[in-house]
Amino acid sequence: MDKKKDVWVVGHKNPDTDSICAAIAYANFKNLTEEGNFIPKKAGEINNETKFVLEHFQVEEPATIDSVGTQIKDIDFRRTEGINSHLSLKKAWELMRELDVVTLPIVDSNGRVEGIIVNGDIAYSYMNVIDNSILSQARTQYKNIIETLNAKLYVGNEHAYFVKGKVCVASGSIETIENEIDEDDLIISGNIKVRQLIALEQNPSCMIVCCATELDEEVIEKAKRIDCVLLSTEYDTFTTARLINQSMPVKYFMTTGNLVMFDVDDYIDEVKDIMSRIRHRDFPVVDEQFHYVGMFSRRHLMGKGRKSIILVDHNEKSQAVDGINEAEILEIIDHHRIGSLETISPIVFRNYPLGCTSTIIYRLYKDRGITVEPKMAGIMCSAILSDTLMFRSPTCTDYDKKMAEELAKIAGIDIESFALSMFEAGSDFGEKSIEDIFYSDFKTFVSGDNKFGVAQVSAVTDNQLSDVKSKIYPAMKQCAIDKNLNMVFVMLTNILEERSELIHVGNVNMENVKLCFPGSVVDGDSLVLDKVVSRKKQLIPGLMEAFLM
Repeated sequence: MDKKKDVWVVGHKNPDTDSICAAIAYANFKNLTEEGNFIPKKAGEINNETKFVLEHFQVEEPATIDSVGTQIKDIDFRRTEGINSHLSLKKAWELMRELDVVTLPIVDSNGRVEGIIVNGDIAYSYMNVIDNSILSQARTQYKNIIETLNAKLYVGNEHAYFVKGKVCVASGSIETIENEIDEDDLIISGNIKVRQLIALEQNPSCMIVCCATELDEEVIEKAKRIDCVLLSTEYDTFTTARLINQSMPVKYFMTTGNLVMFDVDDYIDEVKDIMSRIRHRDFPVVDEQFHYVGMFSRRHLMGKGRKSIILVDHNEKSQAVDGINEAEILEIIDHHRIGSLETISPIVFRNYPLGCTSTIIYRLYKDRGITVEPKMAGIMCSAILSDTLMFRSPTCTDYDKKMAEELAKIAGIDIESFALSMFEAGSDFGEKSIEDIFYSDFKTFVSGDNKFGVAQVSAVTDNQLSDVKSKIYPAMKQCAIDKNLNMVFVMLTNILEERSELIHVGNVNMENVKLCFPGSVVDGDSLVLDKVVSRKKQLIPGLMEAFLM
């Protein structure tokens, strides 16, 4: 495994206490036992019960992730530096050849993208530009001219700009030179002193003497008197005239409007869609402050990276964080039925018929002889108490209870009093919207042609549950529409009484459901299920049996 690569440990959507605590505890276990950087994450907002647990044991809440799809930052895209807008076309062309690219980004002094230039823009400066005043229109810096022509500066400031006049070759007769050269022009002259002096009489902004290594002192002094930039180059007149347009700054030719840029956090699926509609070769990539970080092209899609993920407390695709098909699943730690997730290659898959994922994780600590610190013991014990409803759930095993008791001792908590406080915190619905209550523990399932959802709302008093029941039906109906479900159920579970009331929306044959739960009692539009508190082990098998009738 790449030591530098992050591995996210994450539970299911609408996370419960076990999902969060298992992710934290297992990431801690992996960091203690393996080389790597294992980071707990959560696939949704935590509920009040989980918040109580994390605050009690002073454990940091994991960051939320919306998707594990591949993002630009997961890919080894080209991280070339941006160029200054005053860089010459010649330098830009040389840089393109050196880097084997066709596009360069232009960035400002704050590192933000000003524009881009492609090799076609440079070709345009050769093939389509016939205006001999373009050098001044482009506000060409004399420093660029010096670099482009390998010239020597005799008079003037290399940091100044040629901003007025045209480019003129002083190659004709004296009369022609006098008639063709205007004040402020840039003159290209052969290495003939008389022509140089005549050209300077016209008061040009700059004069470039070709085929020269040294200039006559009289010419230099005259250039000084009229404040004319004076240069010499070993290139001949033809070559100089051909090359000088390459000294123009890229700013004059760069594309600045309607730039298409990607953020490092953009997902590849979205990027591919944009690329299919916009036929550019390369696209600038920026960070959250819009600072330039690199260039992205279609060829980078071929070797796209994937996020490395460890899943805890679930193995159903419908319950997994978005983008799971694009991620590399390394491990699954779970205590539910085998679900619908598929992996590209064999993985470590620990699945035990226990009441809680955290029980499995604590067993791994014990097997490796690792001393569990109190706060880790506290959150794992809390997860077991939550998932087993303080050992009342039929999913609870003797082993779950034994492990919870060991963890409680390490954490320094009394199981009964702590569990009651935890359940009371989870039953405090006062500040939560009905939608938040509904989705706080909601999962979807598939049975044949039936796709259905089941939410479980647990509390310690019937009054709390009755208040939720009176308000929750609109959320159930909207969920069925939004998620395209045939049926939606809600288990209203009284933890202390070990009883659930089942309500529903959709096309449900409740007579068949009642037959699958002996001893159940119809109460208006709901079904009261005594001693039914587990969605996984009691309700779901019964519902699936009813759908087959």
